[in-house]
Amino acid sequence: MRKRNLMISFASVALSVTLVSGLGLATTGTTKNQEDKSEKDKTTSATHQSPFACDRLALDPVARKKHFDELGPALRSMRKAVRELADGFEFQFPSDPKSIAMVAEWAAGERLCCPFFNIQLRMEPEGGPFWLRVTGRKGTKEFIKVDGAFWIQPVKDSAGNRP
Repeated sequence: MRKRNLMISFASVALSVTLVSGLGLATTGTTKNQEDKSEKDKTTSATHQSPFACDRLALDPVARKKHFDELGPALRSMRKAVRELADGFEFQFPSDPKSIAMVAEWAAGERLCCPFFNIQLRMEPEGGPFWLRVTGRKGTKEFIKVDGAFWIQPVKDSAGNRP
């Protein structure tokens, strides 16, 4: 009897170890699959490049009207400076909360219709300038020069004159 109980105990321990090991492998397998999928997603997103074209239909009709007919023109008139960069442009705006919110809303819409843009908002310390930077892969700057020509025109001075 004692031998039988010992065998049952041994079998129980062996079964428990097997189950725990199996669960560990299953968990590791799931993690490995998730890692493989994540790596595949990174590779896909790294190799997929959307065309240089503004997809206005990426925005619903209400958002499209606001983005292109309201925010865009308002922000172009608010620009304080334009800097040409090696891979795009940078635009200075007033650094008050309302202007920052408008630029952020515009950037969120622009990200949908022009997914190839790298868009950054930068607020310099101590109440310094607020910048919108629009850059991207090779060809982005040329796209901006053509499609965003009104954005990169020299900023008018306080008398309404261009430098």
